[in-house]
Amino acid sequence: MVKAIRVHELGGPEVLKWEDVEIGEPKEGEIRVKNKAIGLNFIDVYFRKGVYKAPQCPLLQVCLHICMEAAGVVTAVGSGLTGRKVGDVVAYAGNPMGSYAEEQILPAEKVVTVPPSLDPIVAASVILKGMTAHMLVRRCFKVEPGHTVLVHAAAGGVGSLLCQWANALGATVIGTVSTTEKAAQAKEDGCHHVIMYKEEDFVTRVNEITSGKGVDVVYDSVGKDTFQGSLACLKSRGYMVSYGQSSGMPDPLPMTELAAKSLFLTRASVLSYTATRDELLQAAGEVFSNVASGILRVRINHKYPLSQVAQAHEDLEGRKTSGSVVLIPDGVFEQ
Repeated sequence: MVKAIRVHELGGPEVLKWEDVEIGEPKEGEIRVKNKAIGLNFIDVYFRKGVYKAPQCPLLQVCLHICMEAAGVVTAVGSGLTGRKVGDVVAYAGNPMGSYAEEQILPAEKVVTVPPSLDPIVAASVILKGMTAHMLVRRCFKVEPGHTVLVHAAAGGVGSLLCQWANALGATVIGTVSTTEKAAQAKEDGCHHVIMYKEEDFVTRVNEITSGKGVDVVYDSVGKDTFQGSLACLKSRGYMVSYGQSSGMPDPLPMTELAAKSLFLTRASVLSYTATRDELLQAAGEVFSNVASGILRVRINHKYPLSQVAQAHEDLEGRKTSGSVVLIPDGVFEQ
């Protein structure tokens, strides 16, 4: 038996239950991983609330397993599996969900090797967020020198990496944040212009910063509160890349609203951009390489014992966090 977080009903952080579960042994093509660290992401909140539909856990059809980012050590391999052995340090992001657990069973093809130079805690905090940033600046809209980009939630887990990566690619980076502390972090992460959205209208400020030209691309994880303003910030033929909705789903958009400036709109999911093994290895490889070279600095600003994940969710939703939030299995956390 191992400890894990399960959800028996949708709702607030209080529905996250710390329970004993039996995970069994890995089957053919599977591995068992003892998690060293688990990354917390806003998508976990969406699944907990039912904004996104989570698959039922395979053990008990009355519960859900959520969370999709972790790193740990392989403790068992399924029969006939090659290329993976007990003791390997691996990380994963995506499906199957269920990383709020001390141990879990995973398809071997879904994990990547963590380089020896990279702490598993760093790997767990960066693999999903980093591959999301990779998707945004390398795939959805390929950022190049001379581009101007707008990043909402610039001090968040993805936002921090996104600002650093876009800056390294030669773009002018504009970021929105809620506090002076987060503004200072965003500047350190490569934001050339930081907008305090509670004190000033971000559309007006972007217009001033760009001399009325607008930005080439907006990366928006906020959703309802920023969506219309984000569209207004774009230059002609600009790209609106939505990848989250922390403030709620935006209102339906008539296609005619895109016509005036011939705008492009996409709602991107990192799972679609890492659907094949080759895509996964390429994205994770670039992320780990950029961390190793110093292009990306992973800000692990908050750590919680896994059993206290409800408090972590509450703090994340309350905008009390910045950078990456990591959950540590209780036995490891106490060491």
